[in-house]
This record gives sequence, structure tokens and C-alpha cells, in this order.
Amino acid sequence: MLIGIVGKPNVGKSTFFKALTMIPVEIDNRPFVTIKPNYGIGYVRVKEPSFELNLKVNPRTGYIKGKYRFVPIEIMDVAGLVPGAHEGKGLGNKFLDDLRQAEGFIMVIDIVGATNEEGIYIGKGNYDPINDIKFLEEELDWWFFRIIKENLDKIIRKAKNERKSIIKELANVLSGINISEEEIREAFKELKIDEYTYDFDEKTIFELAKILRKNKKFVIAANRVDIDIDLAKNNIEKIKRGYPDKIIIPTSAQAELILKELDKQGKIEYIPGEKDIIIKGNLNDKEKKAIEIIKMIIEEFDSTGVQITLEKLVFDLLNYIPVFPVATEKYTDTEGNILPDCYLVKKGTTALDLAYKIHTELGKNFVKARELRFKKIVGKDYILENGDIIQIISSH
Repeated sequence: MLIGIVGKPNVGKSTFFKALTMIPVEIDNRPFVTIKPNYGIGYVRVKEPSFELNLKVNPRTGYIKGKYRFVPIEIMDVAGLVPGAHEGKGLGNKFLDDLRQAEGFIMVIDIVGATNEEGIYIGKGNYDPINDIKFLEEELDWWFFRIIKENLDKIIRKAKNERKSIIKELANVLSGINISEEEIREAFKELKIDEYTYDFDEKTIFELAKILRKNKKFVIAANRVDIDIDLAKNNIEKIKRGYPDKIIIPTSAQAELILKELDKQGKIEYIPGEKDIIIKGNLNDKEKKAIEIIKMIIEEFDSTGVQITLEKLVFDLLNYIPVFPVATEKYTDTEGNILPDCYLVKKGTTALDLAYKIHTELGKNFVKARELRFKKIVGKDYILENGDIIQIISSH
């Protein structure tokens, strides 16, 4: 699963990326610091089942901290977008193609309005951050428009020659940006387009692009709340009124990064997404002051928001749940490793789907499955539940 970080320049996208992944990237208070995409691994928390089972585990991927298993997620941060990027302004929007396979986006905005639409610093409160959401959505619409238009002549020609539905041909192309045939069919229905229509004007293409783009889910990270908490809160409330259907999370990527770095140095104990900060080592005066400010942020917003933003996207919007596949009733794989894997699967995934996800042969030879938490035998159509520990039993 790939998650993309998008936003205009100089809003803390690279800091957000680093806070999620701890990958060293260039960070500076100026536009277009990021030009080439940054790629790394972030993690989402899931409840670790081994504690209830009194088992000692060593995950194959990710790690365990506190009561959680942290499961890896691919993260990509791309260059900043500005209004008119689709017309070539700023760095344009061609770099968005790096995010074609992203399942969802984290849209980072400067919630205290200290940067204008081009990412130039103008002082807090001098820009309305709601404008960023408007133009970022529009630029993503134009990105979809470009992808469809670039391929449409070829799609129409092939569909016409073979007397096929244009939906099926369009789905073959748009599968590259994770858009399904069913989503395209729904868009055609909404626009009242016949699937055997082979004539499209630019207005229709853009309307189609807008509808299909909405299938790319995003969470808004209202970043830099640490600069002015009251101003941030006021702007967040304004955005909630303007976008009542969007998830907006107050965040301080800088605070999260400081906490993770101090935790790594052994000076504090901090579990991402949690409220508690336990001092373990000697902090210098600068670090003590930073911790005081961060505690105020956490007191106000319950966390730095960075971890919560990723988890809201993955679990609430993209509808993933964790499951733990094993090979034996003793919770091990074939090599004796205890609960080595945690898979993130879509809600509605069946036991048979999971078997195929693990290995094609396991799916082909599926006989039954055993859900080990409740010690029950289930069939191929059993719909997996959050936290299931599933033993797949095959004929080979």
C-alpha cells in the first residue's frame, strides 16, 4: 500500500514525511526544497495479540512498542503544487505521476496561514488555508484529466474497432492509478454517458476526471498548530464548516519529529500517537523547552496528530483491517515463528482471498480455515474481522 503526501511548497510536507518515516530529507523554510520524490516506510498501530496469548513474538516486518504492533506502510512525498500547476506553473504537475499507485493522500496544509499560495512566507494569519484545499483538489482534477485525455484517442479507437464498451478499455488504462471498472461505470451513470459513446468534448472529460478523482481518498493534515494554537483552532473550525465531509487532523510534524528523535536517543520514551512522554535521560535546556511546548500541543489536541492522520486514512477512509495469518494451531508459520506476519486487508476480504494473497497455490488448494481467537472452523466465504488470527488449511 502506497500513501502519497501532497500540498503546496513550504507547508512542512518534508517534515511530515520525515516524522512518519525517520528518513533524512532536506528541510528548509523556502519553496520547492523537495523536487525529486522522497520514499520511505511509515507505520500504523494495530493491537498486538501476543500479549493476551502470553506469547513471545518477533515480527517479520515492523516492530512492537507498548501494546501495539507497528505495521509498515509505503510513504511518498512529492514536490509542492501551486495554483496553475497543470498549466506549467511552479514545477508543473507531471511529478504527480509518481503517485499513480497511491491508494490515498495526506494533504498537508499550513493551518496558521503563514505562507501564500506559492509557498512564500508572509507571516501567520495572512492567508486563508481553505484556499489550499480548493486549489489542491482542482490540481488533482486536472491531473486525472491529463491522464484520461492523453489516452482517450487510443481507447476510443480500440473500443470502436472491436465494438467494445469504452468503460472496459478506460478501466484497463486507469487501473494504473487504482481506479476500478466499477468506479468508472458509476461515473458514467452519474454523467448519463452511454458506455458505447465514442465522442467526448473536453468539458465532459473534465467532469469525468472530477468524479473519478474523488475515489482517491485523502485526509487533511492541518499542520503547524504549534505556531499559534488559537489561530489554528479557529481555522480548523472554519474548514470543518466548509468541508463537513472531510477528515481534518490538527498536526505538528515538527513536534512529532522532535519526540521521535529524543526517543531514538533514549532521552524519552514515546509511543507514536500516544499522549504520554516519559523522561528517561538528561535533556538540555532547548530540549526541555521543546517538550514543554509539545505537552501543551498534546494537551490541546490529544497528540501531535501525525500518527493519527496516517491511521485515519488507512483504517477509516481506505477501510483496511489487520489480520494475522499462521500455518499451525500453535500460532506459528511453517518454520516455527510465532505470529510473524500482520496483513492489512480491505474490509470484506474472505478467508479464500487471504489464502491467495499469501500464495497462489495456497488459494488453489484451500480446504478450510480456522479462526484461532475463537477456535472456530470457517469456510472460504468467511469474511475476515479486525484482529483475526487465521490458520489456512490446504490439501497440499
